[in-house]
Amino acid sequence: MRSRRPWLRRASVTAVSATALVALAVPAHAATVPGTSAPATTSTTATALTTAAAATTAGTTATAAAAAAVDYDTWQRDCRAVMDRALPQLTQRIANPRPGEKQAIVLDIDNTALESDFGFSFPAPANEPVLEVAQYAQERGVSVFFVTARPGIVGAFTEYNLDHAGYESAGLYVRGFLDLFRNVAEYKTAQRADIEAKGYTIIANIGNNTTDLSGGRAERTYKLPDYDGRLS
Repeated sequence: MRSRRPWLRRASVTAVSATALVALAVPAHAATVPGTSAPATTSTTATALTTAAAATTAGTTATAAAAAAVDYDTWQRDCRAVMDRALPQLTQRIANPRPGEKQAIVLDIDNTALESDFGFSFPAPANEPVLEVAQYAQERGVSVFFVTARPGIVGAFTEYNLDHAGYESAGLYVRGFLDLFRNVAEYKTAQRADIEAKGYTIIANIGNNTTDLSGGRAERTYKLPDYDGRLS
């Protein structure tokens, strides 16, 4: 049985990385030691890194307290059941496009397109039931877009991971700085609206969280299991 890698741990790592980057980016003239003209960059960086270390400890503690085992085989079986239901419907829809229609499918990433919470590896492997449906659609001219709540700082790594896992991405949407302060469901709905504005008809939206699927902008939605939030 594979052990899952909870989202809280990945979130804390991302937060720590961002804090460290901000600390390193502080210019020398941004602060000075009181009573002198000497830059306080070293002091500022040390403070930021101390804060980051505290965040790591807190994140690890929270993860240990919140973690609940999710059986990998059960998860795969449940994902397969959803995709087995989706494929006949998508097969029929793909075979009957409207005149001039550009069809698209939207996928969430963590524990939808990729096995993000199982094991600890980079690049993360594909969630096979979802990959099979995506490849079936792509072979028939359907574009596959990815809409994720991941921050833009990991965009390049995410693109590489998707390609390595076997996906052909027509577009990857990650959160910019201001998006981090938006409601996730609203953010994801806006990205689907952008895909539609490019002339695509979203025939399916697949995710494992209600924030992936709410807000419309898709003909059909398919929800993978998240076991009451135990998977990200």
